Amino acid sequence: MAIDLLLGLQWGDEGKGKIVDVLTKKYDIIARFQGGPNAGHTLEFEGIKHVLHTIPSGIFHPKAMNIVGNGVVIDPVIFREELENLSPFDINVRDSLLVSRKAHLILPTHRLLDAASEKAKGSAKIGSTLKGIGPTYMDKTGRNGIRVGDIELPQWKEIYSALRDKHLTMIKNMNVVLDFNITDLDNAFYDAINYMKSSVTFIDSEAYLSTAQKNNQRILAEGAQGSLLDIDFGTYPFVTSSNTTAAGACTGLGVAPNKIGEVYGIFKAYTTRVGSGPFPTELFDETGETMGRVGHEFGATTGRARRCGWLDLVALKYAVEINGVTQLMMMKGDVLSGFEELKVCTAYEYRGKTIHHLPYSLNEKELTPQYTSLSGWEEDLTKMRDESELPATFNDYVAFIEDYVQTPISIVSVGPDRSQTIFRDLT
Repeated sequence: MAIDLLLGLQWGDEGKGKIVDVLTKKYDIIARFQGGPNAGHTLEFEGIKHVLHTIPSGIFHPKAMNIVGNGVVIDPVIFREELENLSPFDINVRDSLLVSRKAHLILPTHRLLDAASEKAKGSAKIGSTLKGIGPTYMDKTGRNGIRVGDIELPQWKEIYSALRDKHLTMIKNMNVVLDFNITDLDNAFYDAINYMKSSVTFIDSEAYLSTAQKNNQRILAEGAQGSLLDIDFGTYPFVTSSNTTAAGACTGLGVAPNKIGEVYGIFKAYTTRVGSGPFPTELFDETGETMGRVGHEFGATTGRARRCGWLDLVALKYAVEINGVTQLMMMKGDVLSGFEELKVCTAYEYRGKTIHHLPYSLNEKELTPQYTSLSGWEEDLTKMRDESELPATFNDYVAFIEDYVQTPISIVSVGPDRSQTIFRDLT
């Protein structure tokens, strides 16, 4: 049985959590394959908003098994908080949440290294979430990391202490001032590790998933962040530290490329970005302010206001192509209600030439977006539940996007609740 993928196609915050929640009833297993608590997947149903950072978004479905794959980095302290936040909802976590022994752990000193690094960079900082993600992946590739399976060893505290002390020496040599108490951090980490060991089941996830495929179980791989934040194909160096594209599912779960089935790509009807980095279509006027206010554009992890701008179809098509997207899902179309005119970027003026692809650099001094204007719509979409109710100009907007990226849009979201999801007839 092939494994389907669900990915963000912009700079994250596209609404992946909601769509995973909507689609979960079709799947037996939901598996996170990269990233860590820098992700914030928001789900809303029955009047309650839930924000997940590490736990897969299928956790609220009683029949779904949820796996945190080997490509994910886990902060035990944050993970414990997530688990405790689930306690009011009568979820049998022990039976529905599995964690790969090959997933790497974020130590408290990884977070300190992250903060020290950003401080040292000053105005050149990349806008890290300060969750310790980058330093953890650096230890992973440097073959110094601690994995979940290590905490099952009798000497795991010695392993932890050795890496912690190495980090403390590095921080001291960076000549920045940080306020922390290492004893308090150690104790919180030890408590969280013990909680993890008593609350969830550790597995050899690649073997588990291989068996599941042979048993014809349906599996959905859930990505975090977005394709434009990919360490290789994103807007480097303003990116995350993992592969957020489809290829990351293969390395982050131990899945062979020929076992990938549908690739669902999630994008917003406009574009947002949190933190630093290039953003060709960013708006600094009342239109951008309105998008942010109506769309409640604040990071689910950091709380920082998101930068807003028009939909960039050049970047979207790039993400579709590098991921092999088979179906698109458009989020937050309701936020654009009330705009008389909508603009979409359909080309770049780059170093004196018009181009239709994402170039090596999105430096604003070398690149200017070229726009096509489309008519907007006045109708409130949030109460609509069927494709037949959607206004003609909205359908024109959807059709324009489909034609440009040459990929069908199978779902449009018209609000945050799982009920505010319209499945389009693609026949």
